[in-house]
Amino acid sequence: MPEPILSVRNLKTYFFMEEGVVKAVDGVSFDLYSNEVLGIVGETGSGKSVTVKSLMRLIKAPGKIVDGEIVYTTKSGEKVDILKIPEKGLYRIRGSEISMVFQDPMTSLNPLFTVGDQLIETIMIHQKLDKDKARKKAIEILDMVGIPEPQKRINSYPFEFSGGMRQRVVIAIALSCNPRILIADEPTTALDVTIQAQILDLFRNLQKEFKTAVIFITHDLGVIASMADRIMVMYGGKQMELGSADDVFYRPVHPYTHMLLKSIPRIDRRVAKLEPIPGQPPRMVNIPPVCPFLPRCPRRIEKCKESLPELVEMESGHFVRCFNPLKQEAGAQV
Repeated sequence: MPEPILSVRNLKTYFFMEEGVVKAVDGVSFDLYSNEVLGIVGETGSGKSVTVKSLMRLIKAPGKIVDGEIVYTTKSGEKVDILKIPEKGLYRIRGSEISMVFQDPMTSLNPLFTVGDQLIETIMIHQKLDKDKARKKAIEILDMVGIPEPQKRINSYPFEFSGGMRQRVVIAIALSCNPRILIADEPTTALDVTIQAQILDLFRNLQKEFKTAVIFITHDLGVIASMADRIMVMYGGKQMELGSADDVFYRPVHPYTHMLLKSIPRIDRRVAKLEPIPGQPPRMVNIPPVCPFLPRCPRRIEKCKESLPELVEMESGHFVRCFNPLKQEAGAQV
């Protein structure tokens, strides 16, 4: 088994509010390997975005990373714990080693500067190129992500682009320094279905070309099915299940994963109606130390009311946090 380029252990990110403590990410652990796509899925508020923002140390007050270890292997082969790097040293990691594509491109781009200015600045800072060489590289990367007439459009402002084109520009900025890891935080949510498909194709093609490891966050299971090699399912700030895409989609063992899959439309079978998950996600303030899915779970047992289950390996590479998981044969009926 190859060594992971990113190893996260027991990551905890809490928000200290007047009403109490919000444990937005509570004990998350996973590995990311070179040239792999790791999908993170779950309902809104499950802790997906806070997890990846913690990896980049983008958490601001009242939030705080209170525990954990994020060991990253740099391009030079050095192992560093991102949580222990001084703030100044993070600039060596962000952008050039680990880049991020956010959900709304309009909030990621400065409306007062041309897309060329923003792309060229990133290249000059991280690759130490002069302005002419950085401009040439910026035009090349805009062409690579599918911007028509990049020599002209490099002088355009963000408002002169459509939503899909702006997202391509943000992807171009993220990839401009050839990072080892690309984090995509729901990059297609604000786009219509046709443009969404184009952006997903672009991600797939660029990931293969650049050999970049990708962490792809979404609440759309249809999107992640076509993208991910492995999938981590989150709920209530905790990871409920982690395994290969085939394991999670065809042999889910956590009741939440199973119910999540049954609640989405399928084109390969006809059903009278979808089966929604009853109840609501938990209120995250001062959440009790038990499984957060307990109130909504049809398989809860007495033990579930007493403590939080550990994340255990059911079989090679397939992990679950549950006292009463489904048998894999039963899960295959999804």
